[in-house]
Amino acid sequence: MNCASGVRRAAAAAFHSAARSRPTPCSFPIRGLTQLDTAFGALSDPTRRGILEYLGRRDASISDLAATFEITLTGIKKHVQILERSGLVTTKKTGRVRNCRLGPRRLEDEAAWIASYRQMLEARLNRVGEFLDRTKGTPP
Repeated sequence: MNCASGVRRAAAAAFHSAARSRPTPCSFPIRGLTQLDTAFGALSDPTRRGILEYLGRRDASISDLAATFEITLTGIKKHVQILERSGLVTTKKTGRVRNCRLGPRRLEDEAAWIASYRQMLEARLNRVGEFLDRTKGTPP
């Protein structure tokens, strides 16, 4: 069983019965899974990453973002809603204008997950390298 299938199974179990706790073969806690999923989902789209970069320089209205990214108002609103649900963007309506700015989330949990994943990959590659060194010159 791989980690991803274990995570999916554990997430489904948590969804159907929050009171029941199931062990998972993964090293990260299931409690943080939803937050990681929403953040990675929000970051998976190049337009949303562009919106974050743009808002990192200055706040903007939905109309400004739509014009900058050449997307319909409806389309940009959907992108902003996804970013807002993940905590990466906040919006405030002033009159008829909805203004956007970077949200409170700073992606520490996601950076920690990536660092942990990188360490696991490096350890695996080191083991492959050690194996190749041990078997170098050994006929098959």
